[in-house]
Amino acid sequence: MKVLFVSSEVYPFAKTGGLGDVAYALPKMLRSLGVDARIILPKYEKISEDYKSKLIHIASFGVQVGWRNQYCGLEYLNYYDIPVYFIDNEYYFKRGDFYGYFDDGERFAYFDRAVLESIKYMSDFVPDVIHCNDWQTGMLPLLLKAHYFNRYWNVKTVYTIHNLKYQGVFSPTILGELLNLDMSYYDEHKCKYHDGVSFMKTAINYSDVVTTVSPSYAKEIQMPYYGEGLNGLLSEKQYKLHGILNGIDYDVFNPATDECIAEKYDAKNYKLKVNNKLALQAEFGMPVDINTPMIAIVSRLVKQKGLDLVTCVLDELLKMDIQLVILGSGDIEYTDFFEYFAKSYPSKIHVYWGYNDALARKIYAAADMFLMPSQFEPCGIGQLISMRYGTLPIVRETGGLKDTVQPYNEYTGEGVGFSFANYNAHEMLGIIKMAVDTYKNKKVWYNLVRRAMTTDFSWKSSAEKYIDIYKSIV
Repeated sequence: MKVLFVSSEVYPFAKTGGLGDVAYALPKMLRSLGVDARIILPKYEKISEDYKSKLIHIASFGVQVGWRNQYCGLEYLNYYDIPVYFIDNEYYFKRGDFYGYFDDGERFAYFDRAVLESIKYMSDFVPDVIHCNDWQTGMLPLLLKAHYFNRYWNVKTVYTIHNLKYQGVFSPTILGELLNLDMSYYDEHKCKYHDGVSFMKTAINYSDVVTTVSPSYAKEIQMPYYGEGLNGLLSEKQYKLHGILNGIDYDVFNPATDECIAEKYDAKNYKLKVNNKLALQAEFGMPVDINTPMIAIVSRLVKQKGLDLVTCVLDELLKMDIQLVILGSGDIEYTDFFEYFAKSYPSKIHVYWGYNDALARKIYAAADMFLMPSQFEPCGIGQLISMRYGTLPIVRETGGLKDTVQPYNEYTGEGVGFSFANYNAHEMLGIIKMAVDTYKNKKVWYNLVRRAMTTDFSWKSSAEKYIDIYKSIV
């Protein structure tokens, strides 16, 4: 079985969120299970020179983008026995960031076609399956059928929705100007979405299989509240829609070997974990107190993540005997709000703006609780990492959060975290208070910590489900 995994971001080369982690960890596990899985992504300016200096140039060729013939360089790196290919074009990818440009539609229309052109330069490798991810790769399944059917008629496509909210909608003129397609594709049953063309809708229509990153999210997106205008289409296509839970790479996220944290520990000597809290309190200039529960938020600061619930009750939350640590970047309304409170209550709340992988790991290891009250959550990686580090998640029961966090039952002792059902700030606050009260009962708390750390969220079982899907369509 040969699988080409196509993604706009891949850890450790380019990452803004969970997609980057998945795009590395899933192919890695597939290879361990006997699949010849390879990865391809754009060669961004922001990729570390440590990696770029090791790239091997394979080929140079042209890629048709409308009436233009654009340069493409195919480069290669063997990264811990995973073949990784890079699409090189400085006009499109030598920029300060990965996304957010006026011509993103053109950039990723080029990328999708460049991936298909590059296959003939990959020695002894023609994929049985091309596995596409999120809107940036959404035109690839259509381009495969429209322009490459004679060459790759037996290549199948799997498309994974990591977040339905971001659909890649652009002017219908891209059909002819960028994709060399006629306007017959500007149709409600093909690419048309309102007055534009949607990369994601196109992929849903033209892929052989569509997956989401958790079973609950696969069901939720067929309903209007979660469906982002595509619920009707997804209900119609449910015969090829599957929900497969994301995992995390247990080699990458392991408190027993993590060089970033102050004190290594595992499920057997979990009590050493507290030394990481003491170290982080000192580093952040907060009161060093072993008994003060620390709550962490490591997140994109956008409404989807439930931050309006946090801002609504932050006054009440800070009246409790807790410390709040926030790491992330996003909407200015949240960064300004938390910045104000951090300056007003420096002993209670500390914020770090931006993404810092080493600091994120310190926070996962130091905190006692991890707050993730999402409005919707396709899967979520943060709660999986937090449990791996013995930090109990507090989540809203939606999507992958519902599938992964079994709530604590005070009568039976079961559970690995805390959860609430309704998107309501005071319901969330009530569950936080319950978690803080539970924290005071160390016997109960340590049982929950140990259970969370030993719950298996590795990629093996999920990768096996993907292999079953690949086999069913090849």
